[in-house]
Formats: sequence, structure tokens, C-alpha cells
Amino acid sequence: MSAFNSERLLQVLLAPVVSEKSTYVGEKANQYVFRVSSDATKPEIKAAVELLFKTKVDSVTVSVVKGKKKRFGRMMGRRNNWKKAYVRLAEGQEINFAVTE
Repeated sequence: MSAFNSERLLQVLLAPVVSEKSTYVGEKANQYVFRVSSDATKPEIKAAVELLFKTKVDSVTVSVVKGKKKRFGRMMGRRNNWKKAYVRLAEGQEINFAVTE
């Protein structure tokens, strides 16, 4: 983890992805799905999750989600592409997203 700048690691993870598929994957395979910055690499994502959530990451799988085509009046446009990371945690590890006060 010392190979990465801690300020950079705080900017890698943007948000958790909450959908039917992500909750199913989370229950079955102990994976969590995150929206990550488009220039993030697998080692950076792994280090960021371990730093922020104090867990042991087993593997990271990354996919690029293509932006949808949308109409703006007569013009066709496109939303931006974004990167999604599936993070598999080690056995017995979990991430708690609950907000504590």
C-alpha cells in the first residue's frame, strides 16, 4: 500500500453501485461493486478498498460501462462511459456501509 499516494487512493472510489445484480453478487460471491474513476487500475482499486474499509481484498475485476445514447431535441447525444469494479473480499471479510453517528 505504500507504493500509492494516499490522496490518490481517496479519489479512486466514487460510489457503491446499488442494483439487483450487485446485491445478488454480494450475497453469492462476497463481492462488492463500486463506481471508480476512469483512469483507476486494479492495484489502485485494491489498495483504496483496503485503506478505506480496513479489509483484505482477494481480487478485483473491472469493466467499462458504455454510455447510453440519448436524444436532445433533434440531436443525438451520448452519456459518458464509466468504470465499474467488482471487488471480491477474502473469506470472512465484509464491508458495512451503515452510517454511524
